[in-house]
Amino acid sequence: MLHTLLFLPAIIGIVMAIRRTLVLAGIISSFNPPGMAKGSPPFDTEFGKHPILTLIHILPGALFMITGPLQFIPGIRTRHLGFHRLNGRIYIASAYIVGISALVMSFVLSPIGGINQAAATILFAILFLVSISKAWWYIAHKEIALHREWMIRAFSIGLAIGTIRPIMVSFFAFSGLPPQVFFGTAFWIGFTLHTLAAEIWINYTRVTPSSS
Repeated sequence: MLHTLLFLPAIIGIVMAIRRTLVLAGIISSFNPPGMAKGSPPFDTEFGKHPILTLIHILPGALFMITGPLQFIPGIRTRHLGFHRLNGRIYIASAYIVGISALVMSFVLSPIGGINQAAATILFAILFLVSISKAWWYIAHKEIALHREWMIRAFSIGLAIGTIRPIMVSFFAFSGLPPQVFFGTAFWIGFTLHTLAAEIWINYTRVTPSSS
């Protein structure tokens, strides 16, 4: 059940990456969702101004969404250790590219949600990079339990981008507010929920030494 829940936001993230790539390639058109001010530029305009940076972010992002869930499937980890390790290296490499490019985009692009959205992206991109760095450090020093915990934290933050979209859809459907108002809030809600969920799961599944 848990692994199914992991795949759902990952699939959303992969679909988002594919759609934006097709828009940048001119294969499909951008659009404005309901609630955008009349005369506003197309939804993907800012990304279209920086296509290389956008692709550097979203293509490794799709790879992150593919490799991430595979890292947490026990059957792969126990029966295919070589693949698990290779997949983990790809996961960590793509995570660094995603995190660093997210920080750069926060300063280069003009986010729809303004400073509020940029602040959420910057904070959680930093937490994401810290988490993936600690995960790498602990596996290099054979601290498997701590490696697992920081991998969960990193993946949960990265996975939040797939949850933020349904939150945005809910705002579109029920709030009546323009995207410029609620985009930042949607980012804060999505990232915060995922961060809390990661800590709850880590504490619930943490193995503590039995007392003698």
